[in-house]
Amino acid sequence: MNMQAIITAVIVIAILGLILGLFLGIAAKAFHVETDPREEKITAALPGNNCGGCGYPGCSGLAAAIVKGDAPVNGCPVGGESAAKAVAEIMGVDAGNSVRMVAFVKCAGDCEKANKDYEYTGEQDCRMAAMLPGGGDKSCSFGCLGYGNCVKSCPFDAIHIVNGIAVVDKEACKACSKCIEACPKKLIELVPYEAEYLVACNSKDKGPDVMKKCKAGCIGCSLCKKNCPKDAVDISDFLAHIDQDKCEGCGACAEKCPKKAIVHH
Repeated sequence: MNMQAIITAVIVIAILGLILGLFLGIAAKAFHVETDPREEKITAALPGNNCGGCGYPGCSGLAAAIVKGDAPVNGCPVGGESAAKAVAEIMGVDAGNSVRMVAFVKCAGDCEKANKDYEYTGEQDCRMAAMLPGGGDKSCSFGCLGYGNCVKSCPFDAIHIVNGIAVVDKEACKACSKCIEACPKKLIELVPYEAEYLVACNSKDKGPDVMKKCKAGCIGCSLCKKNCPKDAVDISDFLAHIDQDKCEGCGACAEKCPKKAIVHH
């Protein structure tokens, strides 16, 4: 083996490495983008779940948006009030009032209450089942299919299938909205943690049709609306809706509901 050739090769590689290093160093300085030091502090103050529930790509993405003024200091649904206060302190602003939100499944049509048109034996996937005739095996085309897409999407183990329908553990829920995105029936919504009564139905069918399909479905009878002392209940599309800003949790609507479609949260 030619020793001179080996030495020459080593020298050439060393020179190329030096040139490449100098080039990278110059490029790093030339293209360096100054980062606001508050971004790093805000990222550290956030919970670090990187769930995307805030609408940004992870906690660092939200931190950058907050610093730029594109997102509020209380933009993290997982961190809640404590994170909002910490971020507000870093930004030198008021955190404002932060209402804790949790997910809620608008369906009470479990195995005992909801009728089925046929037995589904395909892939245990809500989106796949929803493509079948009638929007799935349940007679109610608006009801929870119970195949757990929401369960699989939840990073906090806060939602489970109980007796054929999805049920949220509001103590574990962080309002990241992953389950909302996963549900093909659009049955899940964010509601205030402190909400006392909620309508556990999403059917837009008329009352007689609902009664043929589910024992727990809202029939739009308006008894809840008529008996609410705070005018917090409204009926639209044959379905009751509770205005949580007006509701004082007296329970009159739930007491008068003949189908028990209004549940205590």
